[in-house]
Amino acid sequence: MSCAACVGRVEKALAAVPGVRSASVNLATETARVETDAPLPFDTLRAAVEHAGYEAGPVAAAAAPAEQAPDRGNFALRWLRGANEGLPVLLAALLSLPLAAPMLLAPLGVDAMAPPWLQWLLATPVQFLFGARFYRAGWKAVRAGAGNMDLLVALGTSAAYGLSVYLMLAGHAAHLYFEASSVVITLVLLGKWLEARAKRQATSAIRALRTLRPESARVRRDGIDSDVPVDTVRPGDLVVVRPGERIAIDGEVVEGTSDVDEALVTGESLPVARRPGDRVTGGAINGAGLLLVRTTATGAETTLERIIRLVEDAQAAKAPVQHLVDRVSAVFVPVVLAIAALTLAGWWLASGDLETATINAVAVLVIACPCALGLATPAAIMAGTGVAARHGILIKDAQALETAHGITTVVLDKTGTLTQGRPVLAALRAHGIAEPELLALAAALQRGSEHSLARAVIDVALERAPDLPAVPAAQAVTALPGRGLAAAVGGRDLVLGSTRLMEERHVDLAPLLADAHALERSGHTVSWLADAGGRQLLGLLAFNDPPKATAQAAVARLHAQGIATSMLTGDNAGSAQAVAAAVGIGGVAANLLPADKTAHIAELKAQGARVAMVGDGINDAPALAAADVGIAMSTGTDVAMEAAGITLMRGDPALVADALDISRRTFAKIRQNLFWAFVYNLAGIPLAALGMLSPVMAGAAMALSSVSVVTNALLLKRWKPGRWQPGTRHGASREEKA
Repeated sequence: MSCAACVGRVEKALAAVPGVRSASVNLATETARVETDAPLPFDTLRAAVEHAGYEAGPVAAAAAPAEQAPDRGNFALRWLRGANEGLPVLLAALLSLPLAAPMLLAPLGVDAMAPPWLQWLLATPVQFLFGARFYRAGWKAVRAGAGNMDLLVALGTSAAYGLSVYLMLAGHAAHLYFEASSVVITLVLLGKWLEARAKRQATSAIRALRTLRPESARVRRDGIDSDVPVDTVRPGDLVVVRPGERIAIDGEVVEGTSDVDEALVTGESLPVARRPGDRVTGGAINGAGLLLVRTTATGAETTLERIIRLVEDAQAAKAPVQHLVDRVSAVFVPVVLAIAALTLAGWWLASGDLETATINAVAVLVIACPCALGLATPAAIMAGTGVAARHGILIKDAQALETAHGITTVVLDKTGTLTQGRPVLAALRAHGIAEPELLALAAALQRGSEHSLARAVIDVALERAPDLPAVPAAQAVTALPGRGLAAAVGGRDLVLGSTRLMEERHVDLAPLLADAHALERSGHTVSWLADAGGRQLLGLLAFNDPPKATAQAAVARLHAQGIATSMLTGDNAGSAQAVAAAVGIGGVAANLLPADKTAHIAELKAQGARVAMVGDGINDAPALAAADVGIAMSTGTDVAMEAAGITLMRGDPALVADALDISRRTFAKIRQNLFWAFVYNLAGIPLAALGMLSPVMAGAAMALSSVSVVTNALLLKRWKPGRWQPGTRHGASREEKA
């Protein structure tokens, strides 16, 4: 594909295949995403693409050689491919230089004009050998009943070449235009080569992530360590990670302690300590310690593979603004052909000079290339999502990217988002039973739960195990979203959870209500344990979960960017107010169920706010989906990450402001690129039609348009988190605003 018109034609061809629900083609990544009602043979899709004049292959097959080859081989292959692409440009330039030399030397009074036969001899291989790609692609477009950039270049250069041959044979060799046809082809080839190099730089994030995947892992089986292909490792296998090695799988440390460098996976700049019970991520680099890791995920289910899929999906997706560009591009080539025909006829009728009329029409055909229009949006998205992924921000799709730049309100969950998410059991108050029994019953209910409060209870229960009474294992454990859980323990139906849950079960809390209020006012979270069958209160558990170290600064950054903040939590009002005051959030809503959070989001949106919701738990998933943009912490649940449009690979609330910042910068690049792409054509076509641009100048401008759009997008690769400065609106730097 060469331009946005190609994109429209391939999409139309794929969408016409029976069973295809939708088709989206990305010019920058040269990939198509096809949604079907039922599985379709790939050959059916390939045939549709070929009928439209193009070729297609499976993405997996195209990526496999680069992924399987070693790093050095990848470098060599990329160098060889770049050299092969650059060789035609170099040879075309060498042949075109003698043709262009007279034009360059004429202002100096030097006459270096070659004989007509030599001009023809130099121009012909450029036209038909190095320019063959334009004829092939242009002919396929004509057969498909459409037009593209290749057709415009083929028609324009052929007209200049043909006119020169005619003038040479007719004996009017005072001025030929072989230099126009040859130099235009050379410039277009140069532009496509530079564009391809720039696009490869834009996809460097994906390549960097792929290089993190080790080929083998050292697995311990029956006490013997052996190196095996990483594809053969299965969940539950014990993997030995030696000092300095890259971790091959996701897993949990069972032996050893070490510091692990997760920079390229999570964006965390400093190594993090890992000890038994901690999770490690495939792709991270082990430090000085020897680790024995129990595998929890391999292959496509690892965190690294999921990151790669998310980044690939985002880079291949289209932003909503791109659909407008596609509609413009669909009619662009026919309109340009009409303008060129009118230019030819108008100049011929006005001046009677077919030579001048032809050259001006050629200039129109050459400058009017929709390449820049097609690349403006995807190039910026590729660069923006790539640099964001390097710093631990995964943008799932282009819709989220485009929406995030206009966020006016950020709503944050409390536990695990603003707080450390590792609460500790700070106090116990028993009623009618002894405190050891209260702790034992609470631990029995929550054994196996992944909830942070459950882990806090179990940790204390394990410490005090010798002093706790024996309690039967819980049966029929049922999660009560936003409230707590219920289970049967030793023949009693117990419930553990919030004040709301106790009120719904008609449990009298009066005996411990004063204690509960005092604990909540001091910032504690209170859970109640009761016998649901007898509606009897058994006690309360109080937890303390301090704010994260970066939470206050993160909220301050959002406020400095003009973004309002509020906090929604299922926790009690006292604990919520204490955390909100500590981090600087004014608006707080507490004691909320998941449906209440969703209703609160809907209310903000109805008031005209564009809302981002930040959360990490199962109970946050509905609100994440209801917000204009959902932002999930990867330290939370998979459900939350599936519902969100943006995932933060570290549980650092400061990344929220960074995510909005890179979204705004990326969308600013999209606007800049579209502006310049339209300006090139809106200004260039009239100038060419009025005879104010030569074909050579038109070719240079056309090549420059594509290269400048991609290069401008690549400036995003310089972005670093936390670079926002007061005095610039919405985080855009003064340089970028200018």
